[in-house]
Amino acid sequence: MATAREIRRRIRSVRNIRQITRALEAVSASKVRRAQDAVQGTRPYASKARQLLADVAALAGGETRHPLLTRRDVVNSAYILLITSDRGLCGAFNTNVAREAFDFARDYGKPVSYVTIGRKGRDFLYRRGRKIVAEFANLPARPSLLDTTAATRTLIQDFLDGKCDEVYLAYTEFRSMVSQRPVIRRLLPLAAEELAGDLPKGGPRPAYEFEPGPAEILDGLLPRLTEMQVYVAVLESLASEHAARMVAMRNATDSASDLIFSLTLSYNKARQQGITNELLDIAGGTSALEQALKEAAAASRLRE
Repeated sequence: MATAREIRRRIRSVRNIRQITRALEAVSASKVRRAQDAVQGTRPYASKARQLLADVAALAGGETRHPLLTRRDVVNSAYILLITSDRGLCGAFNTNVAREAFDFARDYGKPVSYVTIGRKGRDFLYRRGRKIVAEFANLPARPSLLDTTAATRTLIQDFLDGKCDEVYLAYTEFRSMVSQRPVIRRLLPLAAEELAGDLPKGGPRPAYEFEPGPAEILDGLLPRLTEMQVYVAVLESLASEHAARMVAMRNATDSASDLIFSLTLSYNKARQQGITNELLDIAGGTSALEQALKEAAAASRLRE
């Protein structure tokens, strides 16, 4: 059994850890609100952009078959853009989305390479010997579209060059403060049926006059839409990360409080045991001293 001094030292250490987890919980709570506002502010724009592109693609009809809209007859390989965090202390947030991507690649049946955003996903893939084409990390606390453009352009260029035939997004969708879900979604090629699915069913279709023409408009819109989808996925993942870290730090704080309570009981027991042992030692010493005095008195009387 640990001594009272050792238990007291451990209680002090756990209290220090609890202060840190409380601070991290407060920081994550403030960050997740800003990240949630960014997600909710970006979703309508991304949805409207997809609807506009669906209109243009539908009205263009057979006039153009853009490479980003064309599915390959034979799929030989694929890329997965894995979006995770740069830091830990967020529970199973990174592990869940990385395993989702890993399981998807295992069941895909074709060679899969990875592009990563975030150090945790990169480390997860390195430890398992997976092929990483490019990696991006150290995004700012409030990323802009320009911060994610480099990763998106890498994917688009490799897709157009034929280095991969499909590109998938692996990220964590933010639903609420306590609910985040790993998602695997195809990014390239942009499926015409999926774009059309974003349009309202029935009703009049908007009329556009193309200037200079459908092909030129799609050349400008499709890369921008792809960049927007990656940017929204990064914002979703960022909000999910802060929410997961807030919950993880709250659980850690509660566990630290429970541990302090348990250690305090153990400390009191050890202290009481120590006091009892000291009293027994005093009582035993007193009894031995009395016995020694009696024996000395008896010996003195015998000598007289």
